[in-house]
Amino acid sequence: MTFHRVESFVAGQWIGPGSAARPIESAITGAVIGEAGGAAPDTGLMLDYARTVGGPGLRTAGFHDRARMLKALAQYLDARKDGLYALSFDTGATRADQRIDIDGGIGTLFVYAAKGRREMPDGDVYLDGPVEQLSRGGSFLGQHVCTPLTGAAIQINAFNFPVWGMLEKLAPAFLAGVPAIVKPATATCQVTEAAIRLMLDADILPDGAIQLIAGGTGDLLDRLGAQDLVSFTGSAETAIRLRATPNLLENGTRFIAEQDSLNASILGPDAAPGTPEFDLFVAEAHREMTAKAGQKCTAIRRMLVPEPVVEPFQAALAARLRDTVIGDPRRDDVAMGPLVSRAQRADVLDKAARIGAEATRLLGDPDAFVARGADAAAGGFVPPMLFLCADPDGAAAVHGTEAFGPVATVLPYRDLDHAIALGNRGQGSLALSLFTRDPDTARQVALGAGAWHGRLYINNRDAAAEATGHGAPLPHMIHGGPGRAGGGEELGGVRAVLHHMQRMAVQGSPDMLAAIGGRWVPGAAETEGPAHPFRRGFGALQIGETLWSEPRDVTLADIEHFAEFTGDRFYAHMDEDAAAANPFFPGRVAHGYLLLAFAAGLFVDPDPGPVLANTGLDNLRFQKPVRPGDAIRVRLTVKAKTRRTDAYGEVRWHVTLVNQAGETVADYDLMTMNANGH
Repeated sequence: MTFHRVESFVAGQWIGPGSAARPIESAITGAVIGEAGGAAPDTGLMLDYARTVGGPGLRTAGFHDRARMLKALAQYLDARKDGLYALSFDTGATRADQRIDIDGGIGTLFVYAAKGRREMPDGDVYLDGPVEQLSRGGSFLGQHVCTPLTGAAIQINAFNFPVWGMLEKLAPAFLAGVPAIVKPATATCQVTEAAIRLMLDADILPDGAIQLIAGGTGDLLDRLGAQDLVSFTGSAETAIRLRATPNLLENGTRFIAEQDSLNASILGPDAAPGTPEFDLFVAEAHREMTAKAGQKCTAIRRMLVPEPVVEPFQAALAARLRDTVIGDPRRDDVAMGPLVSRAQRADVLDKAARIGAEATRLLGDPDAFVARGADAAAGGFVPPMLFLCADPDGAAAVHGTEAFGPVATVLPYRDLDHAIALGNRGQGSLALSLFTRDPDTARQVALGAGAWHGRLYINNRDAAAEATGHGAPLPHMIHGGPGRAGGGEELGGVRAVLHHMQRMAVQGSPDMLAAIGGRWVPGAAETEGPAHPFRRGFGALQIGETLWSEPRDVTLADIEHFAEFTGDRFYAHMDEDAAAANPFFPGRVAHGYLLLAFAAGLFVDPDPGPVLANTGLDNLRFQKPVRPGDAIRVRLTVKAKTRRTDAYGEVRWHVTLVNQAGETVADYDLMTMNANGH
């Protein structure tokens, strides 16, 4: 058996455990398999290294370059994850659990890499919302912009997901350009250390982008400032203690918490036994109790079931739980492994006893069960424990005690309002799920429970084939919740990236906003290129480069031909009296889409060249009607550029249509893919 002396990574150097190192036990046997910590790291050195080496190194690259780093890291880890699997067994994880943790974490890197390329600019400033016109003439504008914090992200992770828990925090921090100091839970830190060693071996991240503390954090929190942030996952008790650190309060240091959560699941009134929704509820309830041995912050702890359905539901769930094989997670025939340690087992049994004072245990005797291929008394083994609370309104512990293991309670409800009220008794959860096919039920639950839950997961026969599960946080969506769940919002796509950035209001002239944001805004300087912009490659085009077209008359014959050709004979285009009676039109007017077609004819260069494809348009607005006899002219301006590959990039053009009086009749953004040649 390998003995793991888990090291910290401090300012580019690996440092071994000290003389007072804490033991790491096998969840399967209880034997000591490693040690970590024992000596506080030089936190001043770590912070200085992160702030002066790691941060500047990350920020020399833009969002897209950092997204490419994330993708390369994900590919590197994905090709070498078998070693992480092997280490993970001693944490109690089955092969299915490892896919949630290891593959799920790698998948999160891939998602953020893609979002960084698709949803963030190819630069170093993120524009948050549209330009605000602060003056009548448009010479004084406002724009909210986000720039990276210049400190360090202190990431304190829980024991249950030593890989995913780390990577779901690292991805948005790195994408923002903020270095990380990772503090994993000691019980499973050997897996986190192995993953970090792989990332360092990949030689993808700049020096100082990531450091590791295996063991205690020492005086780290006392050294943080306003440019640093803490992202914490763990118990509410620990979160409250850390959040109250005087230094954090004095400096306004950001603190993001994801903590205890009494998540609930509601079986809809329409989901009677025999319906697909009933069967789905039973299946998900079983999975949430047994996956990771119930050691998930998103697991279902309270199952809310209509009173007439309680008996058939608990019978169906109990049958599945009895068939669940508990034992050594290295065995292919084992579905549920042990808790992470004997200490965690003791904690879960203590919490289950509190719940048992208010509820009847239907299943799961911790003193009488079999662990296949293992000694049930040696490691962290417990059986799935299912309780029934006959008086959910009078209960307190059931709604306030999280047994962080395979423990759940069935709660009967009278009607949907009662179910919502019971769900909200948890005082804030990460996830509430609902199994129904009735849209009115879904709406009622969303409105009644929305204030107390970070995520509402709705499943039924229509979504089941692709639904990801009650307990599966996705990097695209918010992972967090109000109240006792911590009030944070880890994950959530670009939202999570912005937690690591400062939003600033910039006010000034169009030229100033264009220079800061790297995107042309109306009123900013325009330049004329040496040739038609469609003849110039992606690399040659400059922000603000503009083409003005020749004018084109719009005739009544044009309007009638377009109507006959397309079939769009709307009365505003064909009936003078009816159009004049409309408060928006002075009489017959040109079709908006006719104007777009004419605009393309005015600015498009038809011959083969750098423009490869028109990929769409955004923000189309028709601002003034065009009458027969009017003339339109087009301004085509390079608004923004985003490199997509070595071969081509996306050009966003601002298109403005004006009439013979210079009045804007329409404007929009046009996107094209342009070859990278000059």
